[in-house]
Amino acid sequence: MSPDIKQAARRICDEMARRGRNRGFLIAFEGPDGSGKTTQRKLFKDWLIAEGFNVTTTKWNSSPLIKPIIKARKQAHTLDRQEFCLLHAADFRHRMENVVIPALAEGRTVVADRFLFTALARDAARGLDFDWLLHVYSPLYWPDAVFYFSVSPETSGKRIASTRLPKYYEAGQDVTNIDDPLESYQRFISRVIQEYEALSVVFNFVKVDAEQPIYDQHLHIRSLFEKLRDRPWPHWNEEAIIEWLLHRPAVKEVSARA
Repeated sequence: MSPDIKQAARRICDEMARRGRNRGFLIAFEGPDGSGKTTQRKLFKDWLIAEGFNVTTTKWNSSPLIKPIIKARKQAHTLDRQEFCLLHAADFRHRMENVVIPALAEGRTVVADRFLFTALARDAARGLDFDWLLHVYSPLYWPDAVFYFSVSPETSGKRIASTRLPKYYEAGQDVTNIDDPLESYQRFISRVIQEYEALSVVFNFVKVDAEQPIYDQHLHIRSLFEKLRDRPWPHWNEEAIIEWLLHRPAVKEVSARA
């Protein structure tokens, strides 16, 4: 590794740490389908903008480079468990390198509608090894906070069924082998929620009761965000900054701007 890359990474990291409460934050909204996390993410983004924050959002499976491939393979029902994981990991990496880390380096707050933990929960529910999954997604830029919207499998199933039939992979039909999408979804989402609950403990998620009134949840999230702004910038994210710079050889100097 070039000494220049390490020095550039250190400058970016030092600048992020120096800015304290005024640095860019990475906030992830996680939870099963039907938990209301997208609604809360939108409310939180609007509030941040009204408070004067520069905000960037990123959504799961939204890379313009990888998303069309995933969509086509899903429509054809030709993805096995490993391919499902690796394609979503490629989508995630592309967004991290081109959207998330550049925004954070510029001092913007990034609000993620699903993050790494969506992959860990879904892929582990499909039976993939947890250590292997972490290796696939390394190195990571860890969020400053993960808001986890907790609901029961029954609530998730009812909310989804009230609007639509779940799609093939969303329902986990690739692993349950159940023809009825609603029945398969109920079986699969129970596994996914079990994984989320375990991740919540391991990675210290901020748990939000997603069965409470929407505005009560929003006020709670705002209050928690104000408190977490006093946390120091986590220096273990330096590895992800180095990796980003290594994949951007044309960038001679990057600074963390307000």
